[in-house]
Amino acid sequence: MRVFDYLAEEYDLWYERPFGRSAFELELRCLKELLGNFKRGLEIGVGTGRFASALGVSFGIDPSYEMLRIASRRGIRCVQGVGESLPFKKEVFDLVLIVVSICFVEDPLRVLKESRKVLLKGGRLVLGLVLSESPWAEFYRKKALEGHPIYRQASFHTFEEIKDMLVEAGFRIERVRSTLFEEPQDREPVQNREVREGYSPEAGFTCICAT
Repeated sequence: MRVFDYLAEEYDLWYERPFGRSAFELELRCLKELLGNFKRGLEIGVGTGRFASALGVSFGIDPSYEMLRIASRRGIRCVQGVGESLPFKKEVFDLVLIVVSICFVEDPLRVLKESRKVLLKGGRLVLGLVLSESPWAEFYRKKALEGHPIYRQASFHTFEEIKDMLVEAGFRIERVRSTLFEEPQDREPVQNREVREGYSPEAGFTCICAT
């Protein structure tokens, strides 16, 4: 997906725009409580390091060299690679974070199995997801049909599909939170700041903590 190299700077600037900034703040709120205390975290699909930096995750892996250049400027210890084949020893992290990137990988089940491999016993996997049944996924699918270069790469999964993959990879879901409860758009700041416990199909962003 070389598109992420070409668009790295533009992708990163999205978080500075009115909608991007407000959505990012809300998504961080949704994720933070699920992370809990950890000492050594890894973000798979770290991109430009926005989430890792804000959440105190020190290590990141991503296939895009240009995105990793930006992430490294944010203090992330970066490795170029893919989630399906993590270049780390077994049981070295107590947290693995994957924000949205599951919809961009070739083999999400393999990524989850690799996540389990590098997690310490008792460690946590935290996912941030746009689920297929969400109206936001439909909004992004329409953008893909209109030629959006990033959303054209995305394949969204249902909550049930994610649950089944987590179980197959050896995880147990501990907690779910949901946010972004308003009509999909990508220009104006988010008005609804609610974060709910549990799964909500109408949410634009769903967080899952699994052990």
